[in-house]
Amino acid sequence: MIKKTNYVTAEGLTKLKQELEELVKTKRPALVERVARARDYGDLSENSEYSNAREELNLTDQRIDELEAAIKGAQVIQQHKDDDNKVGIGESITIKTNGTTKTYVLVGELEADPTNNKISISSPIGQSLLGKKEGEKVKIQTPGGEAIYTVVRVD
Repeated sequence: MIKKTNYVTAEGLTKLKQELEELVKTKRPALVERVARARDYGDLSENSEYSNAREELNLTDQRIDELEAAIKGAQVIQQHKDDDNKVGIGESITIKTNGTTKTYVLVGELEADPTNNKISISSPIGQSLLGKKEGEKVKIQTPGGEAIYTVVRVD
């Protein structure tokens, strides 16, 4: 099996570990208890509570496996300001397109959350911006069509 590197900020790794702990110590034991109670209801072939509990337990176990793999392959991004003003992972970047200026943080896939201005380094925008300097213009193919972004600031 190929080990995948997951770039995360220190804050992102903490959140992954907290989610894993919550699932392992609280949610999974509660689901195991729920499955046991539902089993006592009788005929399992017609017991929707049992089926639902088993399904939720299976999904929780899958998420636990995903989190364990993600944490094992995590590489914490060292956030530091370089003098070169190049866009890098973990840095805050201000970009301008079509007269609109927005600030984002470039993060790994696990932390990507566009609604909270965190864009993945694997996204078309993230890939295109990596290594660019303040003042550079970048032409990016987005789902809405081609757009030109200008790197205004790198923090």
